[in-house]
Amino acid sequence: MTIAPGLLPEGLRDRLPPQAEAGSRLLHRVIVAIGRHGYMRVTPPLAEFEEELVGRLKSARAQDLLRFVDPVSQRTLALRPDITAQVGRIAATRMGHRARPLRLAYGGPVIKLRATQLRPERELTQAGAELIGTDSLAAVIEILNVAVEALEVAGVTGITVDLTLPDLVETLAAGAMPLPADRIDAVRDLLDAKDAGGLARLGADAYLPFIEAAGPVGPALAKLRSIAGAQALDKRLSAIDAIVAALGDRVTLTLDPTERHGFEYQSWIGFSLFGQGLSGEIGRGGGYTIMHADGHEEKAIGFSLYIDPLVDVGLGVVEHRRVFLPIGTAADIGARLRSEDWTTVAALCAEDDARALGCTHIFDGDGPRPL
Repeated sequence: MTIAPGLLPEGLRDRLPPQAEAGSRLLHRVIVAIGRHGYMRVTPPLAEFEEELVGRLKSARAQDLLRFVDPVSQRTLALRPDITAQVGRIAATRMGHRARPLRLAYGGPVIKLRATQLRPERELTQAGAELIGTDSLAAVIEILNVAVEALEVAGVTGITVDLTLPDLVETLAAGAMPLPADRIDAVRDLLDAKDAGGLARLGADAYLPFIEAAGPVGPALAKLRSIAGAQALDKRLSAIDAIVAALGDRVTLTLDPTERHGFEYQSWIGFSLFGQGLSGEIGRGGGYTIMHADGHEEKAIGFSLYIDPLVDVGLGVVEHRRVFLPIGTAADIGARLRSEDWTTVAALCAEDDARALGCTHIFDGDGPRPL
């Protein structure tokens, strides 16, 4: 079968000027903003052994992995669909001796096995931060503040943080709202799908009120506190009160306590990030557990941001002053202009056209003249 010239696999794309430069600029801004809070950057490889990508985070599943056999080791490798597990591996191995809490940042491409309707791209640029060694309330507040600041630096406005309680069903099923072990997964999935009829058919009517306890954080918290048997969540709800107080009017806060999609390995709290004028979520995070080789577990919390939706709406684009240098222009003139923040485009032949080459100015002997 002949492939049309320039055709790319589904979900993959080229970034052309000026979007390619905008993506690089936004990634740099985000990483710098994160680093100013004490997060040190690490750079894991694009691919590694499948078992490491799957087994490093507790409750993580072998999903969304694009696998292939390494011709050198003859073992199955996988392209990373997310960088969090790799940062967990680094923290548990090469940086296992470092003092906790350990603050790490990252940025780079990820590739997913399948696209979704909301996000048709399979290759994305991801940036984020992981706070290793604790998932305390103070750590949650720091991580949320860092994530919000990074988005603000990238130019995102109207930020919304949607909080969720990923282990809500497990917590309640173990006490106030008991469930047989073989029904926990089903109830969790039905709540995630907001399927009231399915819950009723399963005999899990006690969980029905949680479907309605979603929306702006104030009313949602009030609804949660009014549910009979939900007292086991009091500590989590008090933590959300503290988060609201810490973030203040900086963002819009909402709460969907039963949201589980995309939070498969998060523990007591998770969150999604949205921005005004941006389609779908632009980031997510939460608490999770790192598994060490000796079997012990380590708490952590972090977030990931996706750069591509920001580029798609035009953020990060900077209009450069491009000056055309005719043939014969001295090299030191070009160097001086570049030091003054001009972009220079040197003529290679007499037929080169300044306008066609995207220049805004031409050097006329005395200085740059607008075209």
